[in-house]
Amino acid sequence: MDAEQLAQKLVLWIEEKTVAAGGKGVVVGMSGGLDSSVVAVLCQRAFPKDVLGVIMPCYSSPEDKEHALAVASKFSITTKVVVLDPVFDTLLHALSGDKVEPGASWLAEANLKARLRMLTLYYFANQLEYIVAGGGNRSELSVGYFTKHGDGGADILPLGNLVKSQVRELAGFLDIPQPIIDKPPSAGLWQGQTDEGELGISYEELDRYLVTGEAPTGLRQKIESMIAASAHKRLPPSVASLEEE
Repeated sequence: MDAEQLAQKLVLWIEEKTVAAGGKGVVVGMSGGLDSSVVAVLCQRAFPKDVLGVIMPCYSSPEDKEHALAVASKFSITTKVVVLDPVFDTLLHALSGDKVEPGASWLAEANLKARLRMLTLYYFANQLEYIVAGGGNRSELSVGYFTKHGDGGADILPLGNLVKSQVRELAGFLDIPQPIIDKPPSAGLWQGQTDEGELGISYEELDRYLVTGEAPTGLRQKIESMIAASAHKRLPPSVASLEEE
């Protein structure tokens, strides 16, 4: 399937899933990154007048906002900018008070940002009777590289069966601005953060393993360990069984 056929298939899928859910349109979080830009453009093709891109800086790089606005302008996507810095500060203070030094619990703080963004997206989705489209791709979903109930909280995941290299190819077809395609993937959770730096492996290595099953022994073991450890993130909550054994 070439990029044009793939784009058409995903646009139809987004439309079908949205209508089936009773949605009037789609809300997308626009981070200025590759995945969210591709999802936003696909959703705009599915619902030209009923897609909302929400830009949610939270101590983020100014470049991220600039890139998100550039995509929104180029593809005529309606946007809302919601600055989450003060909300994050207030909630973090309420949670930790004076007991935790800033940055002492970087993972908890990073996940808090992602979950604030999820809350924001669903606020607009509820207001507009839209559904939420997430930007997760197969590479990230497979190894659990997403925040549970954060960026993993969405109604549909259009890129969920595409590895990162396929998303990049699709972005080229969709004419996403080249600086967005070329920049190092990042969730923008702290200064200098990159996906590959945090994962400890490159997307090229991960994609090759997911597509072909091939990887050096050490790398394969690392990836399989990540897949196993994150299994709970890809499943609905466990429900207790009351049947007698």
